[in-house]
Amino acid sequence: MSATLTDRYIAATVKSLPASVQEDVRTELEASILDDVDARIEAGETPEEAERAVLAALGDPAVLAAGYSNQPLHLIGPRYFIAWRRLLKLLLIIVPICAFGGVAFAQVLANSSPGEVIGQALGVGLASVVHVCFWVTLVFVILERTGADAGTTWDVDQLPDWQETGTGRSDLIATLVFLGLALGAVAWDQLRGFIHVDGESVPILAPQLWPWWMIGLLGLLVFEAVFAIVLYRRRRWSTALAIANTALAILFLSWAMTLLGRGDLFSTELIELALSNGVSQDTLHILAVIFGFGVVGTSCWDIADGWWKTHRMAQQMEKVPLIT
Repeated sequence: MSATLTDRYIAATVKSLPASVQEDVRTELEASILDDVDARIEAGETPEEAERAVLAALGDPAVLAAGYSNQPLHLIGPRYFIAWRRLLKLLLIIVPICAFGGVAFAQVLANSSPGEVIGQALGVGLASVVHVCFWVTLVFVILERTGADAGTTWDVDQLPDWQETGTGRSDLIATLVFLGLALGAVAWDQLRGFIHVDGESVPILAPQLWPWWMIGLLGLLVFEAVFAIVLYRRRRWSTALAIANTALAILFLSWAMTLLGRGDLFSTELIELALSNGVSQDTLHILAVIFGFGVVGTSCWDIADGWWKTHRMAQQMEKVPLIT
């Protein structure tokens, strides 16, 4: 005698369940299906049509079995999803950038060609993205399946601190003071000097940068001051201000890296003084690389910070309409 559709359905459902509950589930399913089929037959359906309709309404046997055994049918459920997403976003910001920067730094120190520097750094950066996504997800999948506590209990102490999206008076003052000190330092270095040897001043920046390269630097500092004042008066970041901030950062980055790459940024007297005091060429090369990476990192951070504040301001403006 061949098995009926009901027999096949019940067998497919209970086969993945623990042996201790299979018989109870089988009995419950048989009774439930039989009652539903009888009700449909009384409503005028044929036995075959009624049986098919009841089984189709119950759905996939594997899904039904998961419900009996309380097995999750998702990779990461609501309990862990927020924690998984927060950790993944944080690590995807930190790890690839650190991996890219570390490899690029090592390749530059090894005097690799620009193509090798970019290729190796990009390869490691992309590989770190894949590894972060895989291993973080794997950890939370294990937590989901084992039911372990991942510190997902929330309380009010976890509320983030309030953050202003605009700029205040203290920000403006700090920016103007810093720019003023930078202007004073450039002038003092060229006129009086920070380093003196045998009564003679040793400039840090090359005197040959005057007039045009130095005028360009001083102009950038003045534009930065104007930008800070405009930002303070508007009280909020905007796309136009973010673009202007990006342009200023790129101009400064281009100014510094062009001169550093050509070997024209620091004065010959300073380099000769370092060599005469036992500093090797390799050490000077390493210091130049560190300085270059510092300039690049600072400029990139300034650009990213401007766009992030612009994004936060746009979100706040969507949630809190302006009062006119």
